[in-house]
Amino acid sequence: MALRPEPAGGRRVVTINVGGCRVRLAWAALARCPLARLERLRACRGRDELLRVCDDYDAGRDEFFFDRSPCAFRAIVALLRAGKLRLLRGPCALAFRDELAYWGIDEARLERCCLRRLRRREEEAAQARAGPPGSPGRRLRDLLDDPRPGPAGKLFACVSVAFVAATAVGLCLSTMPDIRAEEERGECSPKCRSLFVLETVCVAWFSFEFLLRSLRAESKCAFLRTPLNIIDILAILPFYVSLLAGLAAGGAGAGGAALLERAGLALRLLRALRVLYVMRLARHSLGLRSLGLTVRRCAREFGLLLLFLCVALALFAPLVHLAERELGARRDFSSVPASYWWAVISMTTVGYGDMVPRSLPGQVVALSSILSGILLMAFPATSIFHTFSRSYSELKEQQRRAVGPERAPRDDSTRSDSTRSAPATEDGAQGPGGGHGCRPGPGAAPEEPLQK
Repeated sequence: MALRPEPAGGRRVVTINVGGCRVRLAWAALARCPLARLERLRACRGRDELLRVCDDYDAGRDEFFFDRSPCAFRAIVALLRAGKLRLLRGPCALAFRDELAYWGIDEARLERCCLRRLRRREEEAAQARAGPPGSPGRRLRDLLDDPRPGPAGKLFACVSVAFVAATAVGLCLSTMPDIRAEEERGECSPKCRSLFVLETVCVAWFSFEFLLRSLRAESKCAFLRTPLNIIDILAILPFYVSLLAGLAAGGAGAGGAALLERAGLALRLLRALRVLYVMRLARHSLGLRSLGLTVRRCAREFGLLLLFLCVALALFAPLVHLAERELGARRDFSSVPASYWWAVISMTTVGYGDMVPRSLPGQVVALSSILSGILLMAFPATSIFHTFSRSYSELKEQQRRAVGPERAPRDDSTRSDSTRSAPATEDGAQGPGGGHGCRPGPGAAPEEPLQK
């Protein structure tokens, strides 16, 4: 098995044979091929290296053989032809995901609708691994993540929301002046003791819920990287840190009291993280989850909005300082950094009124900054609104499938009539991309007939 050398003119064309689906490509095009496995062919210098990339090689015909799914490869060929990757109705979505991993293609290259189908199949597979309805694993999943199927899940969700509300009330009461004064004096009244008991009970419940979720998770590392679980850790951890610090200070006597006094500011900052308990409501609120998904998907729009505001601030803050300080002889705008604060509250149409331009040039600059702020805030609003609406619809569809999985469309296990009756093409099936015609790109040569 000797590799064919590169021709002098650089016009070498190779054949990629995947289970009988043959595609001819220019050898030079493999250097920029989106299929990482094909790109690795150019780096092979011997038989052993080549067999680690492909399954066989015919030097006489310059043909590389891969023992993989030809049906999935036909969809992948569309990525070479038109730059679009679609999920066909025939193959299993999870098997297609494995094929993408084999060829070194990122799942993000899938079209948005196809990516949603893949995620839906992954969710259905995860539900199937949880067990049939009525099994312990399925009941635990419904209890923690899907409270609609039964009264136990609804009761669990109501109790969790009630503890979040109790934590918020306790946090508000702990900031009252009389309680703060007792804490500074080192006293503990019955009211303070009651707040401590309330916080202990709430943290115990949250810890119990967190342990249940961690036991149900298949991958503990992926579980700890989830944003809501990170919030749970940040909200629960300060209570245990404060409790351990208090116990350590009590056991050390006078030296421990001095240590606790020095660490008082850090402990108070840690206790302030208890406000993150409110974010736990996102587990039980479709609107809050939609909001978080929208923020994640609209990161570019928010970045553009921040860029627009920064450019406008850099323009209007020096102008209003010049108009008021130099031309109007006013002392409110003492410096350009102080004028930045005025520009922020003016462009966002807040207008606290602590800094007001009095001169005519300053008022003209103020009018310009306010109008510019309104326009700049309105530019990305439409895109963000549509993203929120789409995210809300997707999450609601997921809830609908979770309630009635037997009514969920099974796109990966059914074929349309047109697919059944479609005549065989040169690849022996319908064209790549699920029936969407694509012209060959500049890097691909015409395909040879299917060898049967």
